[in-house]
Amino acid sequence: QVQLVESGGGLVQPGGSLRLSCAASGFTFSNYAMNWYRQAPGKEREFVARISNAGGNTNYADSVKGRFTISRDNARRTVYLQMNSLKPEDTAVYYCYVRSLSYWGQGTQVTVSS
Repeated sequence: QVQLVESGGGLVQPGGSLRLSCAASGFTFSNYAMNWYRQAPGKEREFVARISNAGGNTNYADSVKGRFTISRDNARRTVYLQMNSLKPEDTAVYYCYVRSLSYWGQGTQVTVSS
């Protein structure tokens, strides 16, 4: 069955960096665009970034442009989110999402605080 397992979250100070990973299984990973979403406490889940199936096209939410980078390794069936210059407002649970399969991972918590 489809599985998406996120990792890499944690507590980081403002201005710091984290790299999230999402390991996929149960489907032909290289055929699908992949997305990262996030949900902060008391807020709706929101789009963060998307990468096309081959990795040639990426899209970002305005709030993270220039700070976050999405990438993928199809041989490792993994999508990444490199997050730099983190701000307290980036605090959220981050989810991996395959839109075409309507499948979400379980999420990984990112907390940005001094």
